[in-house]
Amino acid sequence: MKRGVIVVAGGRGLRMGGDLPKQFIPVHGKPVLMHTLAVFHRWDAHAALVVVLPETHRAYWEMLCRELNCRIPHVVVTGGETRFHSVVNALPYVSSCDITGVHDGVRPLVMPDVIETCFTCAVQYGAAVPAVPLTESIRVRDEAGSHAVDRAAYCVVQTPQVFRSDWLREAYRRPYTSSFTDDASVVEAAGKTITLVTGNRENIKMTTPLDLAVMERLLTAE
Repeated sequence: MKRGVIVVAGGRGLRMGGDLPKQFIPVHGKPVLMHTLAVFHRWDAHAALVVVLPETHRAYWEMLCRELNCRIPHVVVTGGETRFHSVVNALPYVSSCDITGVHDGVRPLVMPDVIETCFTCAVQYGAAVPAVPLTESIRVRDEAGSHAVDRAAYCVVQTPQVFRSDWLREAYRRPYTSSFTDDASVVEAAGKTITLVTGNRENIKMTTPLDLAVMERLLTAE
């Protein structure tokens, strides 16, 4: 079965501070986005890789690829107004794939065995999403103030979120709503069931300077 991965890298990274979008922040001499691509290329050198970037970032990314001699085959697609629309724009470029994953461009620490498990389970069940259990106590705010809830009933969702490609295409034909927080929520709204698989806790999404510091320690220089 042909496998594809859409790597969404359209964020402005406002919580990181500074002018450089977070996907381009260098770690060990390479932008975070390039580290992310490398993980998927090592996992499956034959997988179709599609990178989604804002139009204003494409020239900069192409310059980085030239200067750093990035030889990972990939297609660059212009993103849309939201993540939802960015995935819509990328789907035609994985039209020949049977199984498609969607991954955050600033999650370079996903483990190859987690990627493989997601794709294997998506073949069997149609949709697979990595998740890790909560480790801290949580409370829910309500009109009375707040109250404790059982953390065992909740989990933190990660990417790649992997689907049968026909499921993904069907789901993304639906009109956009603000309730679509990730790809799993879009596919679930189309009536499909999401299967959770065990993620790796290091697979954090770089959002804050603390996340960057963690990545600098955990990413291996190449």
